[in-house]
Amino acid sequence: MGIFKKLLNKTQEESLVLESEENWVYAPIEGEIIPLNDIADGVFSKGLLGKGCGIKPSDDKVYAPFDGEVIMIAATKHAIGLKSNDGIELLIHVGMDTVKMEGKGFRPEVKLGDKVKCGQLLMTFSIDDVEKAGYSTTTAVIVSNSEIYTELEVSLQGVGSKLEKLIHVS
Repeated sequence: MGIFKKLLNKTQEESLVLESEENWVYAPIEGEIIPLNDIADGVFSKGLLGKGCGIKPSDDKVYAPFDGEVIMIAATKHAIGLKSNDGIELLIHVGMDTVKMEGKGFRPEVKLGDKVKCGQLLMTFSIDDVEKAGYSTTTAVIVSNSEIYTELEVSLQGVGSKLEKLIHVS
């Protein structure tokens, strides 16, 4: 029975991989999408690291929002940087002030330099651990090179599903 369960789980994960469209960032996590200026951290809400949005997660998994490469994994495992095949640089920062958790409750599923496909599992984390530590679970999804784009539009508001089209750049 164990092998069938493993095969079933593998098939379910693989079914999340989809063809990503150029200039799109897909929602890396399930939850409520909020405007950038509603993130309770000035570094993000003022756009100091770039434009994007926040997501209040309802699930503990982070997925690749496009085809690309892992260009950064924080030593404390709470943040991942990606670069899409078409040049979008993205920071996914899980929770606010979670750097202080020193990696507890965060498990990257990829390594620096890995090539990733849209929908591939990047990280799992514990919503309970973040909340018990007294931090917000709001996840910042930031296009860190947003200054090179003429337009950046967050196309979703309210509750969103993972891998829905989230941000369009042009």
